[in-house]
Amino acid sequence: MKIGYSFWGFLGNGVTDTPDGGRSHRRPLIDALLRRGHDIVFLQADRDRLEAGDALGGVYTFDAGIPDIDVLFLEWRWSIEGRNTTACGTEGHTCDLHRQAELLQHYTVRCGTPTVIWDKDRQLRQDSIWRRVRNVEVCEAALTPTPGAHRLLFPVDDALLDGADPIALASEDRRTPLGYVGNQYDRDDEFDRFFAPAAVRFEHRVGGKWISTERWPHVTFLGRIPFHAVSRLYSSTLATVLLLPERYAAAGQMTQRIFEAVVAGCLPLAPAGIRHVEQFVPEELVVKTGDQVIRRIEDLQKIAGSQQHAELISECIGRLELFRLSHQVDALESVLDMATGAVPSRQGAA
Repeated sequence: MKIGYSFWGFLGNGVTDTPDGGRSHRRPLIDALLRRGHDIVFLQADRDRLEAGDALGGVYTFDAGIPDIDVLFLEWRWSIEGRNTTACGTEGHTCDLHRQAELLQHYTVRCGTPTVIWDKDRQLRQDSIWRRVRNVEVCEAALTPTPGAHRLLFPVDDALLDGADPIALASEDRRTPLGYVGNQYDRDDEFDRFFAPAAVRFEHRVGGKWISTERWPHVTFLGRIPFHAVSRLYSSTLATVLLLPERYAAAGQMTQRIFEAVVAGCLPLAPAGIRHVEQFVPEELVVKTGDQVIRRIEDLQKIAGSQQHAELISECIGRLELFRLSHQVDALESVLDMATGAVPSRQGAA
């Protein structure tokens, strides 16, 4: 089918000074859909070309108009004060929200076009009208999605999973005991509880946009790092902590940070409060306190480079099967079939 795809971000490395976690999984998902015979046209601005100067070989199609499509697929955008709520043309304005409203009004409302909303940031209210519109299906990247929504997890490329070598990863020089890459948004409490105490004891690095850091003067914040540098940071880091906003943790929504770390051989410690945590990491990597984080890292330092270390990395890679790209494409195609009426809708399917 011809999919009109709306996203606000990048397909390639993009630019450093911007938040876009989708760079780790968006292009593999799109390429997999293309390989399965779908036709895709992108309906937001080509930020790779306009901002990063990356034309990506001209292999993708962008359209700023209203092309004919079979289904509208939206990576959901929401109001961000001072950015996409301002008037078009004003300084700092981004037009993602205005364009999304235009697409919804034309396709979903006026034309009755089947529409799939992927609420990747859990910003679509539970009482949103879009959850009740007949021709709309909602997906969430959670193991326990909102009632009426479908499960569509952030995908990790099959090739990355199949090519990950636990023995080789365990043998790398992991000179930094602790690291984290990700932005601050709604993570202060978890950072305070699990990461900051360990940062007192171990050499560490934190990459990402962290603005309010006064309460952690002992933490080494690198600021935003280029997307292609994420893997390099994790490749020399022994362990990370999976820091989730409460709205993610309560629904069992794990971000792409888990597979960015694991395929680079960095072991993820997961707070016990994350719903379905046992599906994300082995039991020995679940932590309840900051002191436990410290003890786990000390234990990992003792086995670094050993067969036991490789086996633990292998267990973590095995847990990533949950996110395997081919499985997520299957899930998305099922939802697309429901949206277009190829199969009856199963509201609430996971």
